[in-house]
Amino acid sequence: MSHKVYNELMRYSQELKAERKHHLQEGRKAQQFLDHCWKQMDNSKKKFERECREAEKAQTTYDRLDNDINATKSEVEKAKAQLYMRTHMADESKNEYAAQLQNFNGEQWKHFNNSIPQIFKNLQGMDERRTVKLGETYRSFAEAERRVIPIVTKCLDGMVSAAKSVDERRDSTIVVESFKSGFEPPGDFPFEDFSQNLSRTGSDGTISNTPKGERELAPVPRSEAKHTISKGKNKLWLFGKKPKVPSLEDFSHLPPEQRRKRLQQKIDELNRELQKETDQRDALNKMKDVYEKNPQMGDPNSLQPKISETSCNIQKLRSEIHKNETWLSEVEGKQSSRGDRRHSADNHQHTPQGRESPEGSYNDDTSQEHQTPHRTPQHRPAQPAQPNHDPHEFDDEFDDDDPLPVIGHCKALYSFDGQNEGTLTMAEDEVLYIIEEDKGDGWTRARKQSGEEGYVPTSYVEITIEKNSKGS
Repeated sequence: MSHKVYNELMRYSQELKAERKHHLQEGRKAQQFLDHCWKQMDNSKKKFERECREAEKAQTTYDRLDNDINATKSEVEKAKAQLYMRTHMADESKNEYAAQLQNFNGEQWKHFNNSIPQIFKNLQGMDERRTVKLGETYRSFAEAERRVIPIVTKCLDGMVSAAKSVDERRDSTIVVESFKSGFEPPGDFPFEDFSQNLSRTGSDGTISNTPKGERELAPVPRSEAKHTISKGKNKLWLFGKKPKVPSLEDFSHLPPEQRRKRLQQKIDELNRELQKETDQRDALNKMKDVYEKNPQMGDPNSLQPKISETSCNIQKLRSEIHKNETWLSEVEGKQSSRGDRRHSADNHQHTPQGRESPEGSYNDDTSQEHQTPHRTPQHRPAQPAQPNHDPHEFDDEFDDDDPLPVIGHCKALYSFDGQNEGTLTMAEDEVLYIIEEDKGDGWTRARKQSGEEGYVPTSYVEITIEKNSKGS
């Protein structure tokens, strides 16, 4: 329907517009030609009228001088010559006016009986062809819809089956696991005995001793608690089987606190492995020294491949540790900035609207949202949630929404391809209009000078917000 019907309609519409414009231009030319003929006829008519008045004046002057006995013969002859000239010019103007009048009447008859009816006939024929084309298009739409109905029915059946198979416990367990904070409950406070320095009598030893339950209630050290809980997690899960979540190398799919803990745990594991490899390398070097001093005990060259392999492993582990430490510092830095931003946001807005994270779930975390300029964002920006429309307000959907006001501008620091839905393609150093600020998800809504709108990564642009438009 999109490639055949719609494209064909657009092409045919352009052809009709061009044809209609041509017919209207022909009608305009015909009207202009008729007006030109009327102006020529009117000018000849006015000239004829003017020449007749001049001839009448010359006739009056000649009659007056001819009857005047005091007039000289030369004056009478001059008046007679003037009368003859004016009468001749009036006759010529009369003939010209008659010819122009006859020509105008002929052109007017052809205009209203031939030219204009033919133009209207062409417009009528064009409209009839348009009606036939629309009929064919409606039939094509109906046939395409009829072919799609079985597919839509199958999709609806699948939706009903999926709705019936909803497991709310499993879904809520997955949500809790994905977005839980990762903080541990605080331990019990220990008993602080301030009476140890007091002198006691009689049962002094029993009173100064630690209470019986203190040892049992003493808090477990933080490192041991982490180890105990992590061991329990591997064996037991609160809501049953632990849901499978996608595992990324930098743990960016986890909430910030969990991500920080996992990165720290991975760094500790890598440090332990690095220590093992270092110890092994030192042991091999000592053994090599022994072999070199006592060749009868072994060949020192036989240990060289193992030493090289151990050195290579040490380099790899150091690189991994550096990479994970970089991610950890990034998480800790963004957590602090997130707390500052959340505090300022709470002062300005008490009931913030929930934004969807790029994964499609509500996410108030910013540690996963800003990408470095050299990393392409892996998710498209979430589209603003659409309100539930009343089914009786169907006609309002055809009204055009007013475009969002421009609140600033930005300059692209890097190029962005914008392949995902809802994103905007931009070139390096391109200037865009800002129509919606970053809400904390790492995306800014912008508009090109051509009117195209979409989301661009906030870290890819240099933003300047206009003070006058800040309150829009």
